[in-house]
Amino acid sequence: MAVSKPVSTLPAPSSDKGLRAGSLGLVGNVVIGLSAVAPAYSLAATLGFVVAEVGTKAPAMFVLAFIPMLLIAFAYRELGEDTPDCGTTFTWATKAFGPWIGWMGGWGLAVSAIIVLANVAEIAAIYMFKFLGLESLADNLLVKVGVGCFFIIAMTWVSIRGILISERMQNVLIAVQFGVLIVASVIALVKVGFDKAGPQAITPSWSWLWPSGVSSSSLAAAIILCIFIYWGWDACLAVGEETKDSTKTPGRAAVLTTLILVCTYVLVAYAVQAFAGFGDTGIGLNNPDNTDDVLTILGKPVAGVVMSSLLLLTVSISALSSTQSTILPTARGTLSMAVYKAIPQRFAKVHPRYMTPAFGTAVMGAAALFFYLVLALASENTLGDSVSSLGLAVAFYYGITAYACVWYFRRSLFTSVRHFFMRGLFPLLGALAMTWAFVQSSIDMIKPDYGSTSFGGIGGVFILGVGMLVLGIPLMLLCVAGGKDFFRGKTLNATTEVKVPDVY
Repeated sequence: MAVSKPVSTLPAPSSDKGLRAGSLGLVGNVVIGLSAVAPAYSLAATLGFVVAEVGTKAPAMFVLAFIPMLLIAFAYRELGEDTPDCGTTFTWATKAFGPWIGWMGGWGLAVSAIIVLANVAEIAAIYMFKFLGLESLADNLLVKVGVGCFFIIAMTWVSIRGILISERMQNVLIAVQFGVLIVASVIALVKVGFDKAGPQAITPSWSWLWPSGVSSSSLAAAIILCIFIYWGWDACLAVGEETKDSTKTPGRAAVLTTLILVCTYVLVAYAVQAFAGFGDTGIGLNNPDNTDDVLTILGKPVAGVVMSSLLLLTVSISALSSTQSTILPTARGTLSMAVYKAIPQRFAKVHPRYMTPAFGTAVMGAAALFFYLVLALASENTLGDSVSSLGLAVAFYYGITAYACVWYFRRSLFTSVRHFFMRGLFPLLGALAMTWAFVQSSIDMIKPDYGSTSFGGIGGVFILGVGMLVLGIPLMLLCVAGGKDFFRGKTLNATTEVKVPDVY
């Protein structure tokens, strides 16, 4: 008589850092990447400003920004296959260029997360109040800041509880986001096609996909906005050590995530432009009252009160989803930095039950909470400008990662055609695109009339974006004083081998 094997109740094997290895599959990894991007919130917050910069060419900007994103994703995939590590940019840049550039690359990722967390928490609160019909509370500073703070704290707690509960929650949230966005876009395009959208509607044109007639400054401004709208897919790699087949799956998930995003963004942009038109009244995209959210204003005209409410709820859910999924990769980045002794060892502690970097997660939540309170209570304009500055931090660490790929694999670039393109040419082109976007945008942002604030004749967006990056230098020097092993190349260098969890 055959005896069945007992079912194991032990937790999944852990990686060498103490994380729960093998918890995510390809779908779960893609969901984490998509939720970190927060497509519904990103579109609501950004599409109007892209249209303001380039008019009908917004779909072209999404395609143009997608190209360097895909090239950067190739770099992430190659580096992730060679060195699957939750430190991502920090680890790879250190192995390629040494500890100083690696540390600043890790800081760039942390800065982007802190900035966006402060904003998405408030957006989640505002749109939740609008969905509930509590418009007065959405305009009440203390109330929305209080609810925003609650969301940061709650999502930090969820992140501490473990990767599995995070994935399950994100599965529901991401399904709602894409379901509502796709249904609303299809209904809008069908109404335009059957001439049922109203006199403001216009016929979609293939020329919207070609960026002709756009100045270099407008192009740079639109691209830096679109970098923000795509940013977050690299979360796939940050949870790589908790993913099955960690040398292959995260890289595939990153590429797949960017492909899903570009298709969704182009579809929504076409639907919005065709349905709303470019008039300066009503729902027209040139109406300045619509610039900060051209997505949810279309709900009622497209499909009545129900769709209007669903879009409001979707943006709130999207922002809430991003609040949680942005904390995940950043906390794991600090875990990796602590393991290699680049920051205090306290960050290397993993919760014995939940198998998450609990201390680093809590610190990240607290940092975002502090940043949010300071900017929100100082000025709503300052908080808004911080979103515009986010693209600088993202371009900074994406660029470092892509350059690191080229340099790290420099000796193998000419061993095969695949290596030349995937490890050399494509990442290099992506890195150059990020460099151009960073430099051109910095030149534009330094002008006092860029954004809503200025200090001493310098644009507030520039001060926030560059200032937050520069802040990393004194913090890095403090870490040097606290422990020199990392900065002497003893704990992490080009020859350091990273253990891969044996879970498939």
